[in-house]
Amino acid sequence: MFVAPDPGHLRLRNSSRAVIGVGLAVAVAELAGFSLTASITGGLAALLALFTVTDATVRAQAWTTALLPAAGFPVLALATTLHGVPTARDAAFVAVVFCGVYARRWGPRGHALGIFAFMNFFITQFLHAVPGQLPELYAAVGLALAAAALVRFVLWPIERRTPPAAVPPPLPGRGLARTTTRQAFQATAACAVALSIGQGLSEDRWYWAVGTAWWIFVNTASRGETLVRGFRRVLGTLVGIAVGMLVAIPLHGAAAPTVVLVALCVFGIFYTAPVSYSWMMLAVTVMAGLLYGLLGVLDPALLVLRLSETAVGAACAALAVVLVLPVTTHATNDAWIQRALRSVHAATAEAAARLAGSPTADPAPHAAELELLLGRVRMSLAPLVHPLSPYRARKARARAVIALLDECAREVRGLAAVAADPDAGHDARLAAACWRVEAAVEALTVPGAGSDAADGTVREHRPAAPSGEPALAHLHGLERLLAELDAPLRTAPRASLVRS
Repeated sequence: MFVAPDPGHLRLRNSSRAVIGVGLAVAVAELAGFSLTASITGGLAALLALFTVTDATVRAQAWTTALLPAAGFPVLALATTLHGVPTARDAAFVAVVFCGVYARRWGPRGHALGIFAFMNFFITQFLHAVPGQLPELYAAVGLALAAAALVRFVLWPIERRTPPAAVPPPLPGRGLARTTTRQAFQATAACAVALSIGQGLSEDRWYWAVGTAWWIFVNTASRGETLVRGFRRVLGTLVGIAVGMLVAIPLHGAAAPTVVLVALCVFGIFYTAPVSYSWMMLAVTVMAGLLYGLLGVLDPALLVLRLSETAVGAACAALAVVLVLPVTTHATNDAWIQRALRSVHAATAEAAARLAGSPTADPAPHAAELELLLGRVRMSLAPLVHPLSPYRARKARARAVIALLDECAREVRGLAAVAADPDAGHDARLAAACWRVEAAVEALTVPGAGSDAADGTVREHRPAAPSGEPALAHLHGLERLLAELDAPLRTAPRASLVRS
């Protein structure tokens, strides 16, 4: 959290804006004379609107924010109406889980709407809201979303000056081959079991187990990613409970210091989320303890119960990703690495065409795409390079793959810069060098292309000698790096590189 880079202080600005947006939402609710339950609901709605809406353009973000009530209000009504009917309430909650995860197939907008729908059901359980409070809750959420939108799009429009970070398109697939569909079944199974066990621990606070199982599946795509996220959630919750006992309990719900500390927690959630899930969960847990203090129900036993429910949810998520339509880390890693390598080839081909005189060829988009894909490769390989991973050989090979792909990206950026120079000339050796890069990529991405049909040994890549000409130098660098990638990706130990 303390050493991660923050170019342009973007995380700092987003976190500060979130505090202002949530604070304004709560202030508006209080000025309107709403109850404490409605004010907390409005504050959480504003937090979700600022946290989960991540569309690629400001216009799309505005549309998604406007659509949040369409996802949240029906669920809010359903949850309050079924509050006194446990069997129907539980079935409805599980159905909301499935729909919320399945909606991720429609990209960032579906992702945001799914989270907002789930959290409206969760918040209702957290606050024990009843049907008579529904009009007030609707008003509080509506005003909170308006306050969040005012801060985000009018008062402090960060995204208009700094466009949101792009994300690579999801891996292709239909039906159960689609990761989001498999995750919908996994999350549903995990939440259903967590709900049953959580109610055995507490008839009043069982929803923490469901919430844990749900959030562990957010922003993950494979078994390894989900397991690591579950560990980090439990760790963050454990530390957060310790901090909560030292900070939240002594306050006894005192309004002024609690409001200040909740604002600090909101800042911490936004500031740490991009770099450390454990630190983010610490902030979430402390904030939950402070809110329980405001509601007058906080005690040490409640915090210990939260840890128990969190452990139950994490265990259920871990079992679900192993037993229910598993998405292996191997398959996910392999798919993202191959996409990154194909991007290397596409950028190389475009650069060669540009240097040969084509006015339409442009390697820059492919170079930018490669940067996005490398971010996703790092995420998919993260379980293998985790400090607690016991597989040293796999960890070493995963680190080697990341380092070599980073070097490939550097060479591609350099090649794109050379191609963009209008004075750069065409060298007859470029075609041969590009062909060798293409052959090297095919050897790494096409099954059997890099091995001898007779004995299965890997063919040796022999890059040409380096040249003083800039474009050729970058191409020869790519040849060398792709040849070095052959070892961790295609030799006998490769099956154990990413299989988990």
